[in-house]
Amino acid sequence: MAQATKADLAAIQARTVKVLATGQSLGGFGFGATLSVGAIMATELSGTPAWSGAAATLSTLGSAFVAIPLANAASKRGRRVALALGAGLAILGAAGMMLAAGIRSFPIELISLFLLGSATAVGLQARFAAADIPTSKKKGRDLSIVVWATTLGAVIGPNLIAPGEALGLAIGLPHLAGPFLLTIIAQTSSTLVFWFGLRPDPLFVAREVSGISGIPARRKASEAIAVIRKTPIAAFAVMSIALSHMVMVSVMSMTPAHLSGAGHSLADVGLTISLHVAGMYAFAPVFGIVSDKLGARKTVLLGQLILLVSLAVSGFGQFDFYLVMLGLFLLGLGWSAATVAGSALLSETVDVADRPHVQGFSDSLMSLSGAFGGAISGTILTLYTFGGLNAAALLPVVLIVLGAAYSRRWR
Repeated sequence: MAQATKADLAAIQARTVKVLATGQSLGGFGFGATLSVGAIMATELSGTPAWSGAAATLSTLGSAFVAIPLANAASKRGRRVALALGAGLAILGAAGMMLAAGIRSFPIELISLFLLGSATAVGLQARFAAADIPTSKKKGRDLSIVVWATTLGAVIGPNLIAPGEALGLAIGLPHLAGPFLLTIIAQTSSTLVFWFGLRPDPLFVAREVSGISGIPARRKASEAIAVIRKTPIAAFAVMSIALSHMVMVSVMSMTPAHLSGAGHSLADVGLTISLHVAGMYAFAPVFGIVSDKLGARKTVLLGQLILLVSLAVSGFGQFDFYLVMLGLFLLGLGWSAATVAGSALLSETVDVADRPHVQGFSDSLMSLSGAFGGAISGTILTLYTFGGLNAAALLPVVLIVLGAAYSRRWR
């Protein structure tokens, strides 16, 4: 493989991106409905709506927890094994949700939700896998295609709740268990695509081209931090991904509560969140191309500008449904630009040998930042209204802009 021509590498890269996008799409069909059904089940099994947020919280924490172990698995065994392993954990979580529904066990549901978070970790690692193979092209577009592939599952997935429940009831499954049967089918399909499609493994190809041999030792999070500290541009990329995610989650997670409290219907809430999700994923290829043309750092800053406009529109227009809806759409767009460009920048600036564990650390920090943003946003909303929440979300945006100015001297 070290003697592979540019044409060979380009062909392998094109096939790898197609496989990753296909696997992402299939996995998304099953995962799109799990958080909604998980929230409903948490309310039913716990007996109180106070636990309805456990679905998103535990899933996010699960994603953060498995990100680094999956990165170590990729480093030792390749992306193919790591992605299949993560999908396998998600299948185990979906099976646990079906068991929890059957025996009415809330503790089992909590454990299962944690395991389901690995599906998110798989999606995050898949985008980095699209940037492994060294070719003459920049990686923004390829990476963004894998992010875009999530659109199908994110949009169609929630609409499979009712068919999934009907299927489950038809074959004798308990109430709310049926949608997780679809999750198992989708994740299994995704696993098979990754397992059989990622040959040769993109990470192994990158190592062979770079002349790296042998199985790397297990890496710790502290080693990833050390690499990031020595590379200010990588530090900026990691910070941009994490803080942009915090902004997005903190505002998005409280939007349904804000709209419901203002008297809007569930249909209004659903439309707003659907447009937000479309902003997150549907335009990712556009930002991938922009990142390749203008540069990743400039595209990250473009994302911050969009986030700034989003927070202003939602904050000042908090009592106008259409302005809130526009603000949430822009929130998704800003997140997309920052995430695609930040991920491309991280892949470009970290050596192949260090790449998996640094990317795993970035994914873990991204999930934890989102969990933190979601955890504090409710308090901010209660004390300072939706407008105050949007104002508070400006702080991470300012930090990213300052980080861009600081890292510029090293580029």
